[in-house]
Amino acid sequence: MFQHAKSNQENPAAEHQPEVPTPGPAAGGNQDQKPGTGVPAETIPARQPTPSDIRRWRQYLADERAEAAVYRDLAQNRQGEERDILLALAEAEGRHEAHWLRLLGQHAGKSRPASLRSQLLGFLARHFGSVFVLALAQRAEGRSPYANDPSATPAMAADEQIHEEVVRGLATRGRNRLAGTFRAAVFGANDGLVSNLSLVMGMAASGVASSVVLLSGVAGLLAGALSMGAGEFVSVRSQRELLAATRPTQITLAAAPKLDIEHNELLLVYLARGMSHEAAEHRVAERMGLLACDCDPSLSLQPELPDTTDRHEAVGTAWGAALSSFCFFASGAIVPILPFLVGLTGVAALVVAAVLVGMALLVTGGIVGLLSGTSPLTRGLRQLAIGLGAAAVTYVLGLAFGTVVG
Repeated sequence: MFQHAKSNQENPAAEHQPEVPTPGPAAGGNQDQKPGTGVPAETIPARQPTPSDIRRWRQYLADERAEAAVYRDLAQNRQGEERDILLALAEAEGRHEAHWLRLLGQHAGKSRPASLRSQLLGFLARHFGSVFVLALAQRAEGRSPYANDPSATPAMAADEQIHEEVVRGLATRGRNRLAGTFRAAVFGANDGLVSNLSLVMGMAASGVASSVVLLSGVAGLLAGALSMGAGEFVSVRSQRELLAATRPTQITLAAAPKLDIEHNELLLVYLARGMSHEAAEHRVAERMGLLACDCDPSLSLQPELPDTTDRHEAVGTAWGAALSSFCFFASGAIVPILPFLVGLTGVAALVVAAVLVGMALLVTGGIVGLLSGTSPLTRGLRQLAIGLGAAAVTYVLGLAFGTVVG
């Protein structure tokens, strides 16, 4: 994809020029350039496009322009390879734009607005430039209609499929950078919403006073937030320590020159790391100085060079996960008690609490859906069903408990 985009830099429209006959006078064609279009007349289709064709092509044209602008805006916030990839994607969208301009010819007219999805992507790219934009762009590329539209070339449909994979790769980099903290934040907020709503519903159903329900909700907020923060800290710290323990040490570099070549265990080291017997023998020869080349640098550990990369980036940091979990659990757990804080009581307070929590669950589920590349609506509805289902069960148990106690 990247090389493909570069190879057409001189003439980006050349690859996708449709093979159509030169239009005759009936089609309004001539060998000169169409005024105001910048498109040679001989590339205009022989048949007159229908109004439906024109509307569809103009929408494609607007969306291609918007998508190219999204990639250029994202590239402004990136450096190095990621920036080059995003600019190459924008260049490819420019080739698609040229295709629709050729088909439209004099019918191109004024630019029409892009689709709402493309406009949203553009707004987010200009103002945020985050992994959320790439996740949305991944879904947009995966829904391209070109494969079923005879007006689009097969190469364009293939481009869109490749674009989805390219954007998926870029989004994965972003997901890895925030995976640990984001996981703690989403789980914390979701747990706060569900657990405190369940606690409030159960207490209210048991027949206790509203002041007791509020006190229980506040206690649940504090206890849950502290528990979640402490749990995430221990969990992430333990996971990072476990991963660090699996990283090979530099001992092979220091010990290799002193080993007996006839009876050395260096081969066992590489076999234990999962290398094939042939690759392990080759590696031993390199370490013993019998081979001058370093044929697989990925297996070389250079102790003289500082290790500046975080090998456990996807896990996150213990303090970051703990703080995110604490704050987001608290922000979720406060939602069910908001009606009681403003003075509502009884059924009205419970209904308002359930509605507020339901809306929050839809949002958190939608965010997870966006970042995972799946449907935000499906994930949101799943979160809603699980959360309200748990609260309903607790409410029934509270009714039963209140009846027994009463």
